[in-house]
Amino acid sequence: MSTTEKKSKDPVLSLLSGTFAGGIEGIATYPTEYVKTRLQLQAGGILQAGELRFKGPIDCLVKTVKTHGISAMYTGVSALAIGNAAKAGVRFLTYDQIANALRDEDGKLSGMRSMLAGLGAGMTEAALVVTPSETIKTKMIHDKNSPSPRYRGLVHGTKLIVAEEGLGGIYRGLGPVMARQGANSAVRFSCYSYFKESLQKWRGQGQEPLPSTHTFAAGALAGIVTVYTTMPLDVVKTRMQGLDARGMYKNSLDCLIKVVKANGVLSLWKGTTPRLTRLIFSGGIVFTVYEKVYNALELVKS
Repeated sequence: MSTTEKKSKDPVLSLLSGTFAGGIEGIATYPTEYVKTRLQLQAGGILQAGELRFKGPIDCLVKTVKTHGISAMYTGVSALAIGNAAKAGVRFLTYDQIANALRDEDGKLSGMRSMLAGLGAGMTEAALVVTPSETIKTKMIHDKNSPSPRYRGLVHGTKLIVAEEGLGGIYRGLGPVMARQGANSAVRFSCYSYFKESLQKWRGQGQEPLPSTHTFAAGALAGIVTVYTTMPLDVVKTRMQGLDARGMYKNSLDCLIKVVKANGVLSLWKGTTPRLTRLIFSGGIVFTVYEKVYNALELVKS
């Protein structure tokens, strides 16, 4: 069973490092998130009048740029970037503190305990940050591509959503988001810990920090595993957060059944390619930036 480093993490440094890493990762990888969301929004089989139909990621990219311009690829980026910074801060803080509590008497953290810490971190970030930020982002993308867009920006869009649907409008899909984030973080952290330790053993470095190329590789590999194991949860989450969700789905299970009936089981992996692209890079970026910033802050502190 794999083990990670023995040293306990400082909560303040975890929060600061995670927040910075999340903001950088969110902005850098947003176009892939946009394409993934657009493909998933059409997975329910029902389109609004005049809404574009996409054959795949490249078709989505080309048609969106032709119809709305390159800037459209960053529709909703502010909601995601702010949310990403906050959620990464919460995620790393929660993971590190739960991991600290789960270490054995020798200060080691087993693979299973790392997975439990990741599960707790993912569900915490989902409840506090991810659900509202991703709901707003999804609604803004859906609105931008409708025949008559209504949202003029992040603040205006959020105000309209809350005015029309109440606070529940920005917490649409809380159940599937918590399930997805819990599963994401459980798989991602445990895989990253395993790959990181394997690379350290391969290099014969013990617990010494790895170079950026190796932390990027460990994070990217963890992202690949995460995508394929949690994709159906992500599709249901996106459909539940769309503009038409209130009138179409009673709950997450009803959404799952209707999506499968409309387009088959494989539609639950709709948007896998852009999400895979995003998580390969996001996993590499967020873990690399986190490790480097944390180490730098630790040096400043000492």
